[in-house]
Amino acid sequence: MTPAFLVTALVIVATPGTGALYTIATGLARGARAAVVAAFACTLGIVPHLVAAITGLAALLHASGVAFAVLKWAGVAYLLLLAWSTWRDDGELAPDALEAPAVPLRRVLAAGITLNLLNPKLTLFFVAFLPQFAGPGELGTMLALSAVFMALTFVVFVGYGVFAAAMRDRVLRRPSVMTWLRRIFAATFVALGARLAAATR
Repeated sequence: MTPAFLVTALVIVATPGTGALYTIATGLARGARAAVVAAFACTLGIVPHLVAAITGLAALLHASGVAFAVLKWAGVAYLLLLAWSTWRDDGELAPDALEAPAVPLRRVLAAGITLNLLNPKLTLFFVAFLPQFAGPGELGTMLALSAVFMALTFVVFVGYGVFAAAMRDRVLRRPSVMTWLRRIFAATFVALGARLAAATR
């Protein structure tokens, strides 16, 4: 494992995306425990992409415009759904979030997994990025690097989520701040959806 891999992987993970944004929103609305669950869910959502890369399905996704488009537009639709839910006050930053933190953790888990599952760029990441550090047929190296990438994802996302949870009391008790947070998060989900919609193979 080279320092170049660690640095590049850390930059990719630390750059805020859908998973990080969801974990931060969950930490703000539901606290540290739910944020850790969200981070774990987003990390778990990476596994299908790893399996696809190892079994060759990722190459099919890369080659097939139809398969890529289906997964891409499903991801776009889900991001827009999250944006709409956040804007309408029934998402993670709903006004009653502070008073009702006991949201079923299975819902947090399902949403986090779905976010990363519907991101075709993750599959292409395993096709384009990891092979630079693992030669052909080096399955063990591929799995080891993937495990490191997932561990980095979990640790960084937990950091984001726990920090957000530490700020929740001072943030969520201010209605004006909550309103602007919901708008910012909703707009960011839309922006991420637009970026995904513009993505090509």
